[in-house]
Amino acid sequence: MQVLTKTIWRFFHSSGTNLAVEKSLLATLRKKTGYTFSNCKKALEMHNNDLNHAETWLKQQAQALGWSKATKLEGRQTMQGLVGVAVRDDEGVLVEVNCETDFVARNKEFQKIVEDAAMSCLNFIKSQRKSQDTITKICLDAEQLKSLKTLDGKSLADQLAMMIGIVGENATLKRALCLKAGNGVQLSGYAHPSGNSNNNILMGRLGGLLAYRVIEPTENATEVSKGLCQHIVGMDPKKIGSSTDEPSKNKDDEKCLIHQDYLLDESVTVKDLLSESKLEIVDFKRFECGESSHAVGDQPLEYVETCQ
Repeated sequence: MQVLTKTIWRFFHSSGTNLAVEKSLLATLRKKTGYTFSNCKKALEMHNNDLNHAETWLKQQAQALGWSKATKLEGRQTMQGLVGVAVRDDEGVLVEVNCETDFVARNKEFQKIVEDAAMSCLNFIKSQRKSQDTITKICLDAEQLKSLKTLDGKSLADQLAMMIGIVGENATLKRALCLKAGNGVQLSGYAHPSGNSNNNILMGRLGGLLAYRVIEPTENATEVSKGLCQHIVGMDPKKIGSSTDEPSKNKDDEKCLIHQDYLLDESVTVKDLLSESKLEIVDFKRFECGESSHAVGDQPLEYVETCQ
């Protein structure tokens, strides 16, 4: 035990710094950055135990390493990942971020990227001009997502590269859908499985957004809208439907939302639920992690869609 203690003592004093101070700085730096003990120690030694400079250097190294790894790993298939769902006031977003394995999808560093992407999309759609007559829908592809800025001023591409450098696996920003509601339209969101949630960003392999109007105010309108969003994620309808749409003879094949049996109560159809709850569905969108990009689907005419 005495030999071990001397070894540890010599290790911490190899740079001529004070043991108590260096241990405290190491612990602080590791907690703030999440990088390895050896990298944090090296950063402190190079910058004379200046915590801020050491942290900056670590992040620069991580980003450089991330870009290098991202280049090497580019092209490797990314079919796993998460869909992030966020609703804030009259804005809502769906964003998909992919990785190679389900193991990395559960990593907190990967989930932070999903959170950053969702927040960046919310801030982006918030900056768009609001119309009182329409709902604005903006679709963003991978390249457009990469250029969005995060809260710290870095691009999502830079943040993604840093994450790749940490987890050592390819990851991609795939797509996003941003909504800004007007004219009395409200939004609701849902993700499944619903176990992951960071800063009110819901995450799962499936995600959905629902745009709806309240025809007559009721006490349970918000609750019903959440249930409908859950139904959309679970039942995967392809369109809202209208009075001209005939119900499918086989209920299991029904793709028209209003004619589907309600997921949370199969004794009623969605059409019956809407009538009872005094709600009107304006539109909906569902993302499934790993599905082909064309699954974004056709957009209703009452939406103004801008892809930029």
